[in-house]
Amino acid sequence: MDQKSYEKSVYTVPQVAKILGINRNLAYELARRGDLPVLRLGKRLVCPKQAIDRLLGQGSE
Repeated sequence: MDQKSYEKSVYTVPQVAKILGINRNLAYELARRGDLPVLRLGKRLVCPKQAIDRLLGQGSE
C-alpha cells in the first residue's frame, strides 16, 4: 500500500489530546462525559478522524 494513500481514520485519546493541546487526563474526562466523540474497540477508546475534524472546524465558524 502506498504510504501517501494511507491515512488514519481514527486517533487514540492521547493523540487527540496532543492535537487539541490539552492533557491526556482531560481528554479521557471529556470522552467519559461525552464531549469528545469516541468509539470503544474492545478495551481501546478511539476517536474518529472525521468527528475530530468537525470538532476543530466548529471553532472557525
